[in-house]
Amino acid sequence: MQLFRRFVTGCLLFPALAFAQQDDHAWGLQRCVQYAVEHNISIKQDSLTARLAKYSLLQSRLSQIPSASVQSNYGTSFGRSINPTTNQFVEGDYNYLSASGTASALLFSGLQVRNNIQKNKFSLEAALADLDQLKDDISVNVANSFLAVLLAKEQINIGKNQVMLSQAQLDQTRKFAESGRLPELNVAQLESQVASDSSTLINSISAYNSSVLDLKALLNLDFNQPFEIDVPPLEPAELMTDVMLQPEEIFEKARTHFGSIKSGKLKVAAAEKGLNAAKGGLYPQLSLGYQVGTNYSSNYQTYNTTQIPDIYQTNTFRDSSKHASLNVYTPTYTTSLSSMSFNDQFSTNLRHSVYLNLNVPIFSGWQAQYNIRQAKINLNSQQLNEYSNELTLKQNVYKAHNNAVGSIQKYNAAKRADQAATRALDFAKKRYDLGLTSTVDLIVTQNAQFNAASNLAIAKFDLIFKLKVIDYYLGKELKL
Repeated sequence: MQLFRRFVTGCLLFPALAFAQQDDHAWGLQRCVQYAVEHNISIKQDSLTARLAKYSLLQSRLSQIPSASVQSNYGTSFGRSINPTTNQFVEGDYNYLSASGTASALLFSGLQVRNNIQKNKFSLEAALADLDQLKDDISVNVANSFLAVLLAKEQINIGKNQVMLSQAQLDQTRKFAESGRLPELNVAQLESQVASDSSTLINSISAYNSSVLDLKALLNLDFNQPFEIDVPPLEPAELMTDVMLQPEEIFEKARTHFGSIKSGKLKVAAAEKGLNAAKGGLYPQLSLGYQVGTNYSSNYQTYNTTQIPDIYQTNTFRDSSKHASLNVYTPTYTTSLSSMSFNDQFSTNLRHSVYLNLNVPIFSGWQAQYNIRQAKINLNSQQLNEYSNELTLKQNVYKAHNNAVGSIQKYNAAKRADQAATRALDFAKKRYDLGLTSTVDLIVTQNAQFNAASNLAIAKFDLIFKLKVIDYYLGKELKL
């Protein structure tokens, strides 16, 4: 019996010890939502998707800048070949080097570049809208999990009170049995009831720990980190204002800020620009280009001519009109070969060219037509998705409003049942103290009151969650 008492006392003290955490460990709903938005894995994954869309937009904008490239090659030639510098056949081995640079600017491409930029811009905005929608969805899931923890904690308090009440009844009945006022059977019945209530309390504690683990997983929080729920004052009656709105009013407000609706419209706009870009593939492309190049070869030689001083070659010509001979003296030259330096060859062989390039598509295996048809199908698909998103949102709003109205009625009924069960238990305890009712009847009444209190707690938190869902569709901050 002493061991049983210690077991019951431990069950009663566990909730107090488990909940007695430091203030810095207290987590309210707003803190949980903020932490989930910053650390949830799904949100991080969608953030990466948005970053990729941002880089795609940046790349499409940079594609408007003229392109430039530089190329060079170096090699050794053996035997008879064409010298790349002189374009003459030569015999023997030599080294050669060539370098060139090209720059081109697209002047017209059927507005493909412009349309691709607009398409990627809308795609980025759609990705950001999807990210906002995911954050809102995660926030609702956090609110649901947070309220589940609060409900589990409330169930512990109810179970603890039930154990304390049963234990008090057991102590009193044991005194009555010792004085001969009640038989030992009543003591055994109440001992059984205390054990049953203690088992229920242990299950409630286990459910609370499981709910905390679920919430930590949703927050991506370390399971070993101390965690304590900050219990706010909750009164469902103060939260019922918005449920008085008609579902159509809630829907009209939701469609103005819902990320899925914004994303659907933006994806349709992106698909339209994608179709325009695909049609641009049927138009000619005009580009302006500039090219510069030079080369060097190791066997390139130049002829050098040098005059020999004081040495002249005499050539005699006869003038028939004057019947005389004339001597013409011409200088004498020597000729030699010399190699041209690397720098001199690169500067001497430098060449430039400017050109216009016109590319007219005539036949490409129906690739352009296929791209257009594919873009049209994608546009039709996005339009259907946009309509489906609005239809789904409207259905969810009407369902949420109906569930909230039903939860209000359920909560009011559970509240009346709890009040009646509490009065019945009070009367039963008084009759039991006077010996006017049996222990079995007292236990039945006590269990009925426990079930009523438990059902009231469930109805209360269910109603609060349903009202928070209405706030979610209205775009309000989720807080308690």
